[in-house]
Amino acid sequence: MTQPFLEIKNLTKTFGGLRAVHNVSFSMERDQILGLIGPNGAGKTTLLKLMTGILKPDEGSIRFMGKEIVGRKTWEIVNLGITCTFQNMRPFRRLPIIANVMVSCLSPRAMKKGEWVKRLEAKAMDALEFAGISDMALEKASTLSQGDLKRLEVARAVATEPDLLLLDEPFGGLSPAETDLMAKSIKRLHKGGRFGRLHSEGPAMIIVEHKLQWLMKIVDRVIVLNFGTLIASGTPDEIIENPLVIEAYLGKGGI
Repeated sequence: MTQPFLEIKNLTKTFGGLRAVHNVSFSMERDQILGLIGPNGAGKTTLLKLMTGILKPDEGSIRFMGKEIVGRKTWEIVNLGITCTFQNMRPFRRLPIIANVMVSCLSPRAMKKGEWVKRLEAKAMDALEFAGISDMALEKASTLSQGDLKRLEVARAVATEPDLLLLDEPFGGLSPAETDLMAKSIKRLHKGGRFGRLHSEGPAMIIVEHKLQWLMKIVDRVIVLNFGTLIASGTPDEIIENPLVIEAYLGKGGI
């Protein structure tokens, strides 16, 4: 029996008396885009931080491609193939945005996987082109808008050549036109189109997003958290009709 690409079992994290994530279990396969949704404070970002080693769970297991990753350092997890973007972006603001991406290209994993490109600058520029901000390559990160900072964050993540890409609100701060462009870029990346080149397969993805009308168009499956507990899992159509999900977002009174 083959092991799941990602398998999370009984994951729990508390902060004092606050139960941020409680006994969460789910798995996903290599070819999936998984949506992770829930009301504010549901535990979504905490779950991503547990998966990337930023936080250590109180209990539970996270197995990625057959390897237990709980207890590993964040940089080790990146080199195993998991990369994450977060809502609170922290670029090197005094450096040009191409230099921000070049830092990601220097990771051991990216250097090994990036043998097809001879120049570091070329790979960084390809990542910026993918994110749609290559025309700003020499501008300092401190000059970017919120939306462009979001796209820089995605470019930095993609440059590490991940097998699993975790995106925390990738559409936040983007206009409808920018959101549409980002959604199409995410789908293209997942199908194997990286930096304008076609690979055999793109990364699996877990996407946290509040713009549900856009998220539901690109995900294969959705899991829902509420007060740190997983309350539903299914296809986008199943989730939007699930009574527990409707109650979590709208309360018992409904619409």
